[in-house]
Amino acid sequence: MRKGIMAMVAATLAIAVAAPVIAGDTASPGIEQRQRNQQRRIYQGVQSGSLTPGEAARLEREQARIERQERRFKSDGDFTPVERARVQKRLNHSSRHIYRAKHNGRVAP
Repeated sequence: MRKGIMAMVAATLAIAVAAPVIAGDTASPGIEQRQRNQQRRIYQGVQSGSLTPGEAARLEREQARIERQERRFKSDGDFTPVERARVQKRLNHSSRHIYRAKHNGRVAP
């Protein structure tokens, strides 16, 4: 089970890192870097056992929702400052969720 979660996290991390390169997206390098960092934090939590499989899956879904929202905002070709602020706010919440999950005392079996 844990290997399956680790494979899922690794695949998501690889996609998150490669997606901006493939799409040629340089409109939001700060957001892209934050997303990569958060994916890395989730992966490290799985590796260290500080995230349970359920926690890791929930955090991955949250990251995917943020990425979908960002793609929707960019789909019209205009990523406004208001839209950027909304994505940053969701990334802030997600970062807190990652921290809390990694430090809540639960360990992976």
